[in-house]
Amino acid sequence: MARNDTPAPERVAAFNTGLSAESRAAVFLIAKGYRIMARRFRSGVGEIDIIAKRRNTVIFVEVKARAKLDDAAWSVTPQQRARIIAAAEAWLARHPEHGSCDFRFDAFLVAPGRLPP
Repeated sequence: MARNDTPAPERVAAFNTGLSAESRAAVFLIAKGYRIMARRFRSGVGEIDIIAKRRNTVIFVEVKARAKLDDAAWSVTPQQRARIIAAAEAWLARHPEHGSCDFRFDAFLVAPGRLPP
């Protein structure tokens, strides 16, 4: 019997929703004056959806899209926060020229019918 490598439709839909949310977050950040430095940065210890910079501040952004904002907020677990921090450290090790910047970790929460603040 052949193995089916086709992802389930709900996984494909979730992936596409996530990509759309990340794109909206990037556009929002650009409109706020940020320069996108990386999208979907992956290291052996974790992933960061967006890394952006404005003036002397680098932000590491986790994007969450859910049906409700509360669900999006609760989906950033302590384990995920630890992986994001580890990935940020990996990114900084590869980009030491940003070592003197201020750093911030943000969550960009997306829900249908809700605009970002």
